[in-house]
Amino acid sequence: MPALSPLLDAYDQLILDLDGCVRVGDTAVPGSPEAIAALRAAGKRVAFATNNSWHSGEEQVQSLWAIGVQASLADVVTVGGALQHLLAETRTGRAAYVIGTDVLHRHVSDAGLTVVNGAPDAGVAADVVVVGGTDRFDYALLRDAALAARHCGDLVATARDPTLPTPDGPWPGTGSLLAAVEVASGQTAAIVGKPEAQLMLAALDRLGEGRTLVVGDRLDSDVAAATAAGLDAALVMSGAGTGEAAADAPQPVATAETLAELVGVTAS
Repeated sequence: MPALSPLLDAYDQLILDLDGCVRVGDTAVPGSPEAIAALRAAGKRVAFATNNSWHSGEEQVQSLWAIGVQASLADVVTVGGALQHLLAETRTGRAAYVIGTDVLHRHVSDAGLTVVNGAPDAGVAADVVVVGGTDRFDYALLRDAALAARHCGDLVATARDPTLPTPDGPWPGTGSLLAAVEVASGQTAAIVGKPEAQLMLAALDRLGEGRTLVVGDRLDSDVAAATAAGLDAALVMSGAGTGEAAADAPQPVATAETLAELVGVTAS
């Protein structure tokens, strides 16, 4: 059995953030594939939870295999899937204006809503406005989303993460786009992903019972979500940034430069 760091002896399973913890862009954080392999070899169960709504669960699995991490669809909890579940339970049959990638549009449609983007009366036809991450964002999209959110009063977003880690440096994240919509509409969004507990609870459903450690790269997202779900969290410094936190905010049980350092393996 591989020798892990003493910290890991206290836990049966881990929930790992993807962007910034396991990978940055399409590239593995050095040592993360080896760390995950060592965890599994030591009998630790592993799941992945991501606020990234750009990609489907299937695409997330493919990206993990591409960096040398074996994973199945059952191992990955995406905020897009959580959003679809929420909308199907609470807003099916309604009209939605959506800011996001084609993947997010499909999640909204598959939840039983009609996407009204492009309709002449989109600003008054929508019953809910949904905001996720995308690199296709312009004034017309912001204008119609703000008009619709002000009209219907129902604004839902996947996350508030202000940035997304990439090899070039932090890109604007969902939170940056959401801030524009909130300011322009006067509405405050309900958040589906981290720092809310839902993704953590969904991951626990996949993993089963056991002592659980969450590992992520943001205090204001990953650590906060773990705390909301009643779980311990560790912070790694390999992402876009750790985020600002108030003095009385939840703190991690451990901090490390990378997942590999936290686990106690050497990057190849």
